[in-house]
Amino acid sequence: MTGTILAVITVNRERIAGGAPIFIEPTHEKMQQTAFTLEKILDAMVHEVSADTLIVVRHK
Repeated sequence: MTGTILAVITVNRERIAGGAPIFIEPTHEKMQQTAFTLEKILDAMVHEVSADTLIVVRHK
């Protein structure tokens, strides 16, 4: 199974860089809400990378 990272959502700006769209949120609650919304819109899955960072991935 392969996947494509569609977005990164985080509350820790200093730890993130890269080619996918990055969403910086002020709280963990807002981070979760944004991830859930993107998951539905993009027909993808959210995975926790760390307590401060989530990624949205479309699996093929």
